[in-house]
Amino acid sequence: MVQLYALFYERHATSLSALHQFVALAGALSHAYPQEVTGTHQKIGSGLPFALGAHAIWGSMPIYLILVKAVPSLEFVAWRLIFTLPLCLAIVALRRQGAQLVEVLRNRKALLTLLGSSAMIAINWFLYVWAIQNDHVYAASLGYYILPLIMMLLGLLVLGERLTRRQWAAVTLAGIGVAALAGGALTTLWISLSMAITFAVYGLLRKTVAAGALVGLTVESFILLPLSLAILAWFWATPEGPAMGQSLALAIAIMGSGPMTATPLLLFATAARRMPYTVIGFLQFLSPTIVFLLGMFVFGEELHPAQLACFAAIWAAAALFIWDLVRSSHRARQDQKAASSASA
Repeated sequence: MVQLYALFYERHATSLSALHQFVALAGALSHAYPQEVTGTHQKIGSGLPFALGAHAIWGSMPIYLILVKAVPSLEFVAWRLIFTLPLCLAIVALRRQGAQLVEVLRNRKALLTLLGSSAMIAINWFLYVWAIQNDHVYAASLGYYILPLIMMLLGLLVLGERLTRRQWAAVTLAGIGVAALAGGALTTLWISLSMAITFAVYGLLRKTVAAGALVGLTVESFILLPLSLAILAWFWATPEGPAMGQSLALAIAIMGSGPMTATPLLLFATAARRMPYTVIGFLQFLSPTIVFLLGMFVFGEELHPAQLACFAAIWAAAALFIWDLVRSSHRARQDQKAASSASA
């Protein structure tokens, strides 16, 4: 299963940066969202289908990644950025958000914030590529499980959000599972923590910037374009040349990285505007769960009993957290109906 996580991260690191945090932030919480998680159940209910849809695409990404397995990690990151940018520009044009894009480009504070978020993504990508190339596969995948806890911690400490008792119980249970996984990789834990922290910091920066989800991603893609071109130029100068020129089928598969990145981003952006950061953070456990299931039932990966126990704790926590959201949301709707009937 670790090998499957490695493949997932190796090809999907770009999307995660521009996704997981873009998500939780791209519009994450509107500027005036309620500070109590339990007071936003109607919004959570309206955003949950979009979040689940995005995670379904994201978690199923290993199936797509098989098509581009022959592409070096660093080159694939560069191609993904390059093919995402024109798609973002096309959507900006279709949505008639050109004026918003120009406004952000003229806003020095917004540009500096997006420059910072772009730097966080770039650092995260570098850490990941370095980890994979130096055989720290497990450390890279572990960062994906630590990420939700970091995001929720920032939501509580920085954004002032609160959790119910059941949600705290779920977070504690998930923390135990993640800690058990981390306990078996203490020597490389700094890699996992660095990956999770850079994702989370990216999220906070995207939360504060005066730019919408799509426009923000477009500007970030512009900022990272020179780096992408430099990477491709380096591959072009090698004797082997870029993977794009190996075959037509592989070239088409690489070009598909654009829509495969943009589609879940837009779904996440919609969900993020309707859900608190703590909730978005906890839902990050869904993607590795989907990858885990694919690893077991599709790719035949082996799972050790100790790992299964840790994952079981995380899944139980996710079930408890989601159950509390559904239960509270149902109660909120009933209270709203009762209030409407009383006023009538």
